[in-house]
Amino acid sequence: MRSGDRGSESFGALLRFFRERAGMTQEGLAKHVGYSKSQVAMVERGERSPKGKFVEIADQVLGAQGALLVLAEKEFGNKGLRPWTEDYLAEERRASALHVYQTHLIPDSIQTEGYARAVFTSNRCPTLDDEEIDRRVASRLERQQLFTRKPAPTISYVLEEAVLTRPLGGTATLKEQLHHVLAIGELRHVEIQVMPHNRHDHAGLAGRMSLLETADRHQLAYVEGHRGGYFVSEQPDVGDLFGKYGILRAQALSPEESAKLIEKVAQDL
Repeated sequence: MRSGDRGSESFGALLRFFRERAGMTQEGLAKHVGYSKSQVAMVERGERSPKGKFVEIADQVLGAQGALLVLAEKEFGNKGLRPWTEDYLAEERRASALHVYQTHLIPDSIQTEGYARAVFTSNRCPTLDDEEIDRRVASRLERQQLFTRKPAPTISYVLEEAVLTRPLGGTATLKEQLHHVLAIGELRHVEIQVMPHNRHDHAGLAGRMSLLETADRHQLAYVEGHRGGYFVSEQPDVGDLFGKYGILRAQALSPEESAKLIEKVAQDL
């Protein structure tokens, strides 16, 4: 397990104390928090961090009177991440390959601070407060460790052309963002392609997706909507999504043509 997904021995020890004081087994706690017994054991050993509603539910059912909540805030912080986002990021940190098709925005993992802040500021229903925006921006920027990680993962992006011209945050913010995209695209293990808006056929009309490959080349797809995100790992569905992405790359401009287009858009701003 990589350190970015590691839990806390202090939190685990306190969790175990309250669980045993309440006379509850790991299996019993697991039923309350929606984990398996082995996952609860991993949290208690400090081998994984609690996610979703784990801390809130455990604090209540074990009668910890807020102690678990306070320590969790100290140990893990609060980055404003939704549970399904936490699960995806854990997989992204471990992935040997990442392939992203994006339709409306510059992909999360290559956003600049200014662009990311504009994205979260634009959020409505609910509108985010300044503290929440700061937490989410910081979390998003941390993801760019993906590009310096060793061994380097294989990464590719297919972006709709409209993404390049949507001036979130204003012209200066967009221009800085496009230059950042160009810089990321120069990395040897990264390829960025643009899907031109004038195509007469299109393999990605169902929407955006992120495709991951684990170290042992297990394939996993992630799809996110308004109500949450979910993983696709079973065949034939995951194979169909990888196949769809392959067609998208064939339909898109080449990385070299895409870089020229991105550069031209930035120059024209």
